[in-house]
Amino acid sequence: MATLRASRAWTRRQFLVRSTSSLAIASLAKPGIGRAADRPQIAGGIQSGDVSDGSAVIWARADRPARMQVECSTVESFKSIIAAASRDALPDADFTAKLQLDGLPSGQDIFYRVRFDDIATGIAGESRVGHFRTAPAAGQSISFLWSGDVAGQGWGIDLSRGGYRSYRTMLANRPDFFIHSGDHIYADCTIPSEQQLPNGEIWRNIVTEEKSQVAHTLAQFRGNYIYNHLDEHFRAFHAEVPMLAQWDDHEVTNDWSPTGSYDAAGFEDDGTPRLVARARRAFFDFMPIRDIGARQGRVYRKIAYGPLLDVFMIDMRSYRDDTWNKGDDRRGWILGAEQLAWLKRELAASRATWKVIAADLPIGLISLDAVALGDGPPDRREHEVADLLSAIKHAGVRNIVWLTADMHYTAAHYYDPNQAQFQDFEPFWEFVSGPLHAGTWGPGELDNTFGPVAMYRNGCSEAQGENLAPCFGLQFFGRVDIDGASGVMTVTLKDVDNRDLWSVDLVPQPQARPALVAQHS
Repeated sequence: MATLRASRAWTRRQFLVRSTSSLAIASLAKPGIGRAADRPQIAGGIQSGDVSDGSAVIWARADRPARMQVECSTVESFKSIIAAASRDALPDADFTAKLQLDGLPSGQDIFYRVRFDDIATGIAGESRVGHFRTAPAAGQSISFLWSGDVAGQGWGIDLSRGGYRSYRTMLANRPDFFIHSGDHIYADCTIPSEQQLPNGEIWRNIVTEEKSQVAHTLAQFRGNYIYNHLDEHFRAFHAEVPMLAQWDDHEVTNDWSPTGSYDAAGFEDDGTPRLVARARRAFFDFMPIRDIGARQGRVYRKIAYGPLLDVFMIDMRSYRDDTWNKGDDRRGWILGAEQLAWLKRELAASRATWKVIAADLPIGLISLDAVALGDGPPDRREHEVADLLSAIKHAGVRNIVWLTADMHYTAAHYYDPNQAQFQDFEPFWEFVSGPLHAGTWGPGELDNTFGPVAMYRNGCSEAQGENLAPCFGLQFFGRVDIDGASGVMTVTLKDVDNRDLWSVDLVPQPQARPALVAQHS
């Protein structure tokens, strides 16, 4: 096992040599078509995602109509191929292609090789090599990261300041996978060529035509995702680390709701605003996310990652009501009846030691577009959360941890029914971490409905002001380690410089109350 993990620490030079060697081999095989321009190229990076028990999704984008060829091996040399598949990359998906590989061995480092072939001539393009690790067998440890919020508030790729530095830092952590908690893009924010910093210096962005306007067309939404692939750290990270992709509001527009967000393009026949439909289409074109049943566009799903962990990826945007006010005791919704029933059912059925609820919004921080609207008993959207927490308690489900981003700072919240207005639940933890590469805000106000207590918070100070640029170091992600022998979960909040800011060890419990072993500042 140590040998396999050591082999993952590729340098950028080794990665480039691999791609160059593949091109050279292809040129020898077909000497008449040696020029790169004659061959289909990989446009941007390659990605894997939704890695589960024996399966994974592979994604790439071509520069023209082409056929994606994928081969997998358990050895870097690709001496033996354990899986192979192909998928066409066509204009209607902006030349993106993804496919799901099944029947892979558990607890294994998998190397995958991607290339595009010309559909008409069969001419082979460059190959690139990526990596992921399948869900572990019993006794194997797990490590993963989470965060969100990329290219927000006009803070794009400034090469002189290292680009998306958080991705370089996260790659150095060598996680098994990464949960992106949403706001992969900021479709409602442009990327200007320059922004002035508080110290008088100038932030200089790479700019593109699609990111010069707020997204309304499908091409503009897609252009937001393409922009991220211009960053070398982003490409290197996603080639090595599989992602579990979630979406939040800025994949569409700020604080969007299913019926309350639309533009001049109007509505689809089913009543969906075309703005939302285009945003959803771009998200599924560019994310390595599996197709979930017959219902197109569904984001919520369970990722089974071995006997120690089930990850429940929930969607708190697609079913959200568009009400904003508190006080008339009307029920609202943030999950919707179908998703709520699914989540209660799947949590009760889970036999994994830990159940992580990956949420795109926190549940105890006051925000008009989120769950918490202010102190007091459950109101509006809080009714669904109260229903869920009560169902978890009475079903005897234990060892649940909530992870989220969205708030542009990092925090650890302990939800204590003894401190809450609504008390029919067992205590649990919620951890917030972000942004990855966006403006930083100061810590928000907590709502006492479910009794959250801030055990740690870190963001910009009042003196620093809000929307603090990424170059000031207040960019955050979280790390989770689950020990294969003891089952102890360690959650660590980290910054862009890879410093451990705070951590907590949680012991899995057969009884209701999760045990707190130690806290470290």
